[in-house]
Amino acid sequence: MAVTKQYLKSKPVCRVRFAVPKSLSQGASEVSVVGDFNNWDPKQHPMYALKKGGFSACIDLVPGQRYEFRYVLDGHIWINEAEADELVATPFGSENSVLDL
Repeated sequence: MAVTKQYLKSKPVCRVRFAVPKSLSQGASEVSVVGDFNNWDPKQHPMYALKKGGFSACIDLVPGQRYEFRYVLDGHIWINEAEADELVATPFGSENSVLDL
């Protein structure tokens, strides 16, 4: 998996590209990126299927913030980003990926 950050000079945003490779998508037909930036709603940021397999999405976020997020595969399998800036415990006994901008 991968997360890349691009701070735009033309706008006060950071363009974040989220990617889930084919090897980790577990044969999913749909993948979404969810987090506190979209109220954990899988319908707000669906990821696009790539020709080589895997999924990708690009989201503009406000710099200077800390965001928790995860990926949702086929609406029910939740996975973390291996290259996240950090992992934090949740009240549900799992962990969330963290993105520091």
